[in-house]
Amino acid sequence: MKKNGILNSDISRVLSYMGHTDRICISDCGLPIPEEIKRIDLALTFGIPSFIEVLENVALDMKIEKIYLAEEIKNNNPEVLNKIKEIITDVEVEFVSHSEFKNMTRECKAVVRTGENSPYANIILQSGCIF
Repeated sequence: MKKNGILNSDISRVLSYMGHTDRICISDCGLPIPEEIKRIDLALTFGIPSFIEVLENVALDMKIEKIYLAEEIKNNNPEVLNKIKEIITDVEVEFVSHSEFKNMTRECKAVVRTGENSPYANIILQSGCIF
């Protein structure tokens, strides 16, 4: 049994298989997930678990070199954007349209669906190199 880190076996497995520049998405409960992409569904009910709770834990277990966010988060969910900036610092941030963001999920190793029910609470994390 693991002593530290993420206990969810699906998330842990995806993170351990990721290489440099591979991507994983953490999403709210409404983001469409392409059928061909691994879906790790954590959503229990609205708000549980929250996007921020999941992001905090994944960020502790992953070397992140870049993040992608929907441009729309700036005006529609500044509270979540500010929390993201507190959790993930000193990495490149790229804002794209929400449409483009949804297309980018097709390149992710997995999408982790949370119970988050606030707008544009989605992020794509790009893996860095640990050496």
